[in-house]
Amino acid sequence: MAHKTFISYKYSEAQGLRNKIIKALGKDAKFYQGETSESPDLTNTSTENIKNKLKDMIFNTTVTIVIISPNIKQSKWIDWEIEYSLKKITRNDVTSSINGIVGVIQKVNNSYDWFETEGTNCHGHGTLTYKMEKVYDIISKNHFNSKPEIWHCDKCKTYEYLNGSYIAFVEEEYFLENPEKYIENAYEKSKNDGYGYELTRKRIM
Repeated sequence: MAHKTFISYKYSEAQGLRNKIIKALGKDAKFYQGETSESPDLTNTSTENIKNKLKDMIFNTTVTIVIISPNIKQSKWIDWEIEYSLKKITRNDVTSSINGIVGVIQKVNNSYDWFETEGTNCHGHGTLTYKMEKVYDIISKNHFNSKPEIWHCDKCKTYEYLNGSYIAFVEEEYFLENPEKYIENAYEKSKNDGYGYELTRKRIM
């Protein structure tokens, strides 16, 4: 099932991946609600005008795709876009639901090690931990936040990588292979106001 999507990303380093994601959506790209190369240039407009344009884009969407890139925290808008995505907004007597959110990790120099650290669990299988200091608190606090916890392994206390987090992290190559899978997973978790997850809805200023 196709869903209306918004992509939150740092323009200067993730525009290329944004374009790849839109291409990978195929026929579902018509449901993409974010900016494109044909969108008006808002560079020299007011902060309030930019916010209003972003609100218009996000309001009708059900899934936000956030690109996790090395300098994501230098963006002026990504944490605000995630906060807005997690709000229930009423317009003209219509109230939106919260968005599902999926984080797509950008590959840099053919590697993800700028953000990921490989490890081994108690069964000898590979695990990943993330350098959470690289992302905004509103992202890190909505990762590994299922309540009750959804474990991949109860003994190792390793979270199930998709359903153990409201904002799951997916490497870009896997996301581009099957974006529908990860968008649908994010949407399913947004049902019933994110029930089953301890959501952090506000960014820390």
